[in-house]
Amino acid sequence: MQDKNHAESPERWAGLRVAVSGGTSGLGLALVRELRLSGAEVALVARERERVRSVALHSGAHGIVGDVADKQGIHRIALQITGLLGGLDVLINNASELGPVPLALLADTECEALEAALATNLLGPFRLGKALLGALAASAREGRGAVVLNVSSDAAVNPYPRWGAYGASKAALHHLSRIWNEEMARQGVRFLSLDPGDMDTPLHRLAAPEDDAATLKRPETAARELLAAIAAALPPPQTPAVSRSPLFAF
Repeated sequence: MQDKNHAESPERWAGLRVAVSGGTSGLGLALVRELRLSGAEVALVARERERVRSVALHSGAHGIVGDVADKQGIHRIALQITGLLGGLDVLINNASELGPVPLALLADTECEALEAALATNLLGPFRLGKALLGALAASAREGRGAVVLNVSSDAAVNPYPRWGAYGASKAALHHLSRIWNEEMARQGVRFLSLDPGDMDTPLHRLAAPEDDAATLKRPETAARELLAAIAAALPPPQTPAVSRSPLFAF
């Protein structure tokens, strides 16, 4: 694969330490693959043990079995990320929860379904980001840069009927990102909230099975676009760090 097919040249990402939640399918898997092809050290987090093991084995990323919606597991996930990577330069909060499936009107949405969407789409990124702020700030002080990308959606700003749980949680995440970006600017930690667009992913097929996949963006394309945005927010690259052997954590 040529450099132009990556989000940036390999030199831009070589040695950078990146964590990706929801990294075993769809956009998350595409991000993990693009990052590894570009020389980044990657820790992926996902719930399904066998999927984590398989993706880690085939990509060379570090695999962490965990659920960002589980409050009790956040500090364990954060410690494994920094332990496996030796620090952290970029956090990508990609794991997402639709809410009720099939999608439902708010009046027909159970409280538990809304809580589940908020737990994964808002509280998970908040808790994980908070737990990793120290490592990110340290990276910024070292001149490596520090970026948190919270994957958003056009449903965060457009009131689509039946997308209430997902849209409300993503709207809250989008504004949380903007506030955190203002608060952490002096520490050199950047927060981005970006919409990757409608993609041909398992999540989209679950939400809108009637959509024609041929009309949707490929997750690989979206991954390159998001990584280019992250790269633009980072300082110029330094000498790559020493590569570590892939590990699997649970």
